Amino acid sequence: MAIEYDKEVARGTVEQRIVYESGNEMAAYAAHQINYHIMGYFPISPSTEVAQFLDLMKANGQHDIKLIPADGEHGSAGICYGASTAGGRVFNATSANGYLYMLEQMPVQSGSRFPMVMNLVCRSVSGPLNIHGDHSDLYYALNTGWPILMCRDPQAVYDMNIMAIKLAEHPDVRLPVIVASDGYFTSHQKRRVQTFANREDVHAFVGEHPPEGYLHVLDRENPITVGPYMNEPDYINNCYQQTVAMYKAGEVFEEISKEYAKLTGREYPTLDLYRMEDAEVVLFVLNSASEITKVAVDQLRERGVKAGLIAPNIIRPFPAKQIAEALKNAKAIVVGDRADSYGGHGGNMTLEVKSALFTHGVKDIHVISRVYGLGGKDFYLEDAHALFEVGLEAIRKGGVEKPFDYYGHTAGDPDKAPKRVVEPMAYEDLKTGLITVNKDEESGQLKVKVPPLRQLTKKPKRLAPGHGACPGCGIFSGLELFFKGIEGDIVALYHTGCAMVVTTGYPYSSHKATYIHNLFQNGAATLSGVVEMFWERKRRGELDKYGLKDDFTFVMITGDGGMDIGMGPAIGSALRNHKMIILEYDNEGYMNTGAQLSYSTPLGHRTSTSNVGKHQGGKLFHHKDTAQIMAATNIPYVFTGSEAHPQDLLKKAAKAQYYAQNEGMVYGKILITCPLNWLSEEKDGQTIIDNAVNSCFFPLYEVENGVTTITYNPEEKNKRVPLSDWLKQMGKTKHMTKPEYTEAYKSFEDEVERRWSRLKAKHENPFL
Repeated sequence: MAIEYDKEVARGTVEQRIVYESGNEMAAYAAHQINYHIMGYFPISPSTEVAQFLDLMKANGQHDIKLIPADGEHGSAGICYGASTAGGRVFNATSANGYLYMLEQMPVQSGSRFPMVMNLVCRSVSGPLNIHGDHSDLYYALNTGWPILMCRDPQAVYDMNIMAIKLAEHPDVRLPVIVASDGYFTSHQKRRVQTFANREDVHAFVGEHPPEGYLHVLDRENPITVGPYMNEPDYINNCYQQTVAMYKAGEVFEEISKEYAKLTGREYPTLDLYRMEDAEVVLFVLNSASEITKVAVDQLRERGVKAGLIAPNIIRPFPAKQIAEALKNAKAIVVGDRADSYGGHGGNMTLEVKSALFTHGVKDIHVISRVYGLGGKDFYLEDAHALFEVGLEAIRKGGVEKPFDYYGHTAGDPDKAPKRVVEPMAYEDLKTGLITVNKDEESGQLKVKVPPLRQLTKKPKRLAPGHGACPGCGIFSGLELFFKGIEGDIVALYHTGCAMVVTTGYPYSSHKATYIHNLFQNGAATLSGVVEMFWERKRRGELDKYGLKDDFTFVMITGDGGMDIGMGPAIGSALRNHKMIILEYDNEGYMNTGAQLSYSTPLGHRTSTSNVGKHQGGKLFHHKDTAQIMAATNIPYVFTGSEAHPQDLLKKAAKAQYYAQNEGMVYGKILITCPLNWLSEEKDGQTIIDNAVNSCFFPLYEVENGVTTITYNPEEKNKRVPLSDWLKQMGKTKHMTKPEYTEAYKSFEDEVERRWSRLKAKHENPFL
């Protein structure tokens, strides 16, 4: 509940208009009005929408920002740093694990003093995975050297984004700035927001261009060295200059806030102090929790309790002196942290408030730390009252019984411990003997025997029913078909993605075999560690007691997103040639975060970050040929497969198992339908996949010890169809068959033909 919206509309000196939008939409709206030069980005919930909204506006010709989709957040941070050294305005948005992935780039950006603005849409950093809002990612940002502005609602998201670039570019600051808002609470909830009606007024405030006179790498008359190796005493001097700029940022923010207030009628002081003039019991919280706390303060005041609220609008630099001044007459403060500093006897805000009080001589006050609202747990009016009661109890008793504790957690109950529902599958049921693979010693070729599919129907499914996949999703039919070709026990690692998210909502799991999950980009490295530990423990005889009847087959399941952000570790694992299978299900986009483009999305295809409009016709560059990339690592076996050709896929699964148990790494790619985001009919899934194969967009082949064999040639079977037969079946691509997109269609058609011709040449010549 945001009580400000019941007040009179703020008045300023510029023309404003009212919109009804979410925090993410307002971040994008501010960015498009500023008209940044570059945005490097990689999708992660809940910040993903910022790039999506900007791309949609780009397709409609509303701004000139160059949107660059990176291969991961580390890459997006590199794009932004490089762009900022070249003298223009740079923008980004991220969350949680994505922010941590780019973390090592953050001090480089600030230490080199290149300004930019990044929206941190706060989300839990955790293991196990949680994608909802708290401040654990924000607290990692505290030591990166970036000023941090706080946003309690979508209005603040808009206003802080406008002010942030002016702060970043100020001559006394010259630092990159973070604008932090609460994931899902602020990012997705729509509110009434006042905006500048005219872009010209935004530019009059922030400057149409970055200030002149600062060094950049594009001035040929003044070549510079960026990021030199720096020793003592220069390094400590550089750090000192940076800290001077950081504290100066606090003063400059106050100046900018006052200037902004004259224009808009909305002021953001360093501290949002609510009824603090005589407050005795105070609650300190950040961002979205502050608005409902104001209601609690009003209710307590009606009961005669002198309650107050402190909610900073900026936490880097930390407003220590102002906080101490505000609390000099208070008797108790409860500091609410939406993240823990494990082992620190309080969250980061608690520790900094304590330091501020001690430093500035405020001693006669009880300080209580409570960690609340983790992983998206809502903060209600009664929760604010409960935290105030903790402070009131300390005042009544003259002391604090529990200086640090969690609020809102549930004590463990042994009777409610998760119990096994599905018993382990019998080895005899998994090892059917119906599939055989033998190596011809003379030719070195594998001879594979697979039965008709009906004979494998009694083989247990590796995934239990009840997962949360969308209707018509092709992932699990494709995976189960592949698993039918695997004999015996498996250990499976799933990258973050649709297949992972919909099968493992704690305390439930659809996985009947052992399952592992690790960070999005690091699955291949993780599974390679598991593989090598297996072989080493087996060598030492440590696994005999576990009833192991045969070697495990180790399989990593990944989407096309995992083979973008995780490409480096995958190639590393391939070059080391670990005995494991990487199986990629390719549905041509980052579907679990909202159908953004992946590097496997073909040219011209519509996604939420490659929209179709008057100024843009879908994805602007060709798709990645992952199978050929992996084949270039010289691993024993690479294949492509499709459930539209089940016998072909079964044979390849059997071969994959043989190579993964005997020789080394295997990579396989299967094309998977996604009716929800392909905008297609569920019933047409197999036909769509069949046409993708018969149009030669997704050819079926294998690369066995460096030798390429096409396993299904639609031309030889007189089944080849035009690309248009495939494209017109999907809402995301049928625009490509229209005359106005002829150029994109022709470019895509030429590329498909080029890759198919090259594949045929490799099929005909074993040395290619």
